[in-house]
Amino acid sequence: MRLVLESFNLADAEKRLCTEALSNAGTIVEAATMLGITRHALKRRIIKHDIEWPKPKYGPNAVPARRAQATQATQLSRAAQDAVLRTNASANATSDDD
Repeated sequence: MRLVLESFNLADAEKRLCTEALSNAGTIVEAATMLGITRHALKRRIIKHDIEWPKPKYGPNAVPARRAQATQATQLSRAAQDAVLRTNASANATSDDD
């Protein structure tokens, strides 16, 4: 596959390569293998470049239902953890005032 870059901007090129690999591969592991990097390195680049992943639930690039549900559960779990941390922080701030 041939990829034409619109500029010599290295960050844009890296983002484009990651996006193309994710689009062509079925999984993050396969995309990372295509790029010659580890899946952890690819995940760091996904975060760095704010690449939308996992793929949408519906349409030709849909994520299998189990993976989408696992992702949602993880996001809910993180939201719950954040809520607990905020509650504990506000409780500690209140007790410090006493």
